[in-house]
Amino acid sequence: MGKVTGFLEIDRQVAKYQPASDRIRHWREFTLPMPDGEVARQAARCMDCGIPYCHGDTGCPVHNQIPDWNDLIYSGDWEEALRNLHSTNNFPEFTGRICPAPCEEACTLNLEDAPVAIKTVEQAIADKGFELGLVVPKPAKVKTGKKIAIIGSGPAGLAAAQQLARVGHEVHVYERESRAGGLLRYGIPDFKMEKYHIDRRIVQMQGEGVTFHYGVNVGVDRPMSEFVDTHDAVLVCAGSETPRDAGIPNNDLAGIHNAMPYLVQQNRRIGQEPIENPGWPSEEIWAGGKHVVVVGGGDTASDCVGTAFRQGAVEVTQLDIRPEPPEKEDKMMVWPYWATKLRTSSSQAEGARREFAAATLEFVGRNGRLTGVKCARVDEKRRPIPGTEFILRADLAFIAIGFAGPLKDTFVAQSGLAIDTDRRGNVSLAANERDYRTNVTKVYAAGDARRGQSLVVWAIREGRQAARSIDIDLMGATTLPR
Repeated sequence: MGKVTGFLEIDRQVAKYQPASDRIRHWREFTLPMPDGEVARQAARCMDCGIPYCHGDTGCPVHNQIPDWNDLIYSGDWEEALRNLHSTNNFPEFTGRICPAPCEEACTLNLEDAPVAIKTVEQAIADKGFELGLVVPKPAKVKTGKKIAIIGSGPAGLAAAQQLARVGHEVHVYERESRAGGLLRYGIPDFKMEKYHIDRRIVQMQGEGVTFHYGVNVGVDRPMSEFVDTHDAVLVCAGSETPRDAGIPNNDLAGIHNAMPYLVQQNRRIGQEPIENPGWPSEEIWAGGKHVVVVGGGDTASDCVGTAFRQGAVEVTQLDIRPEPPEKEDKMMVWPYWATKLRTSSSQAEGARREFAAATLEFVGRNGRLTGVKCARVDEKRRPIPGTEFILRADLAFIAIGFAGPLKDTFVAQSGLAIDTDRRGNVSLAANERDYRTNVTKVYAAGDARRGQSLVVWAIREGRQAARSIDIDLMGATTLPR
């Protein structure tokens, strides 16, 4: 724990943001770093709560030892805090920026709505590690002679690659895009996480012996069987990219797009890559001077909102079919689990109009181009209520209602090597959380491709656990943690 009476004496503080009027004028991260002294004060609030739900399954999927590194930061030992944090989380600078922090929901002090600022402390530890030059390659001293292919370089693939390389395996990561990171790079806007965080981890992993192969679309450019035949194990971490079908009439009007192509295009633009990319729309999507409607209430929808504001949208409206949640949850009913309550993202706080309990009935257009979105209020069963219809003006609309498994026309359905999937298209029917093996010999699956769309922290967990399973199967034993 930190200071014995810290939680009684010190108020909760989290990192502050630049004002919305300033941050929408650029694409950089806008969180203002907290001074080291204040980080230590916030870590000192961690109390001796007996059962630290924050780092159990209710709080942190990777089981970060949160009370331990809070105490180390309070004591001024940043190096040992970083070592402790890295023992459970390969990339705390990612999760410290983009994780929604279920650990804080599970904090005992959240019973008083003042949890320890765990996410802020985690990001500070990771950033301090790079600042002090403590994040360096850790290559294996002994090589095993085993060769492993990892398909996809998102957080699951990167975590697995680093773990496997550190125990001496020859690891090759195959990425469809021209740079590593998966949707960390191409789906998450730079204002939430700038991409140099990924680049410096890639440099570290290359120093540990990981080889990255870019521009390789497995199952399209090269058959999956080739990788199975030439490697001792193949781990599929290709993500969940198939957009869920909204079933909204007239979705063929010009000006209507799925969310991910829009976000990918903007990230490629910032990364000085051509926006024309196989598999994505070549049409330039730009919100400047337009009325924008975003269908969906999740993180991807929120990312579209923030991106549209930075491109100069006149107005952005976000539609959520769910009823407006309460501002405060019943702690005794839900704690320490994630609560359903009204949450406002940084992007929504930049001026978005939010419509709750609103069903999208159809898109409205003229001469083949979108002009509006017809909506209606819904009842408690989410059925449209007659007589409540209304039309929102829209020049541009984004559908952000989630994903339905990996892309189907790649490795998933290749003849002679069919990987079993569940009804949603995920590989979870074959691969479970114990060993991550699919029904195909030598092939494993982890991350969103296995469990469906989820958080970055869950992808890191699955990549680490899959690496452990592969190491056991290849070597008969492992020193990797579960």
